[in-house]
Amino acid sequence: MALTISLVILFGIALVVLLKFKVVGFGSAFIAMMFGFYLASTGAADTVNDLMGAVIDALPDK
Repeated sequence: MALTISLVILFGIALVVLLKFKVVGFGSAFIAMMFGFYLASTGAADTVNDLMGAVIDALPDK
């Protein structure tokens, strides 16, 4: 059975965990979130999507 998880959800959970363990503060988390939001509307979005796709494809399937 294959389980797919949206990267938005995965990174959101990671950000919540980092906030919970006080690895990053709320200000840093907000800046990271806004950077991702605005990065998605630039020409670099396709490159980032291609890079993440290549990384995911490189992971072994079980």
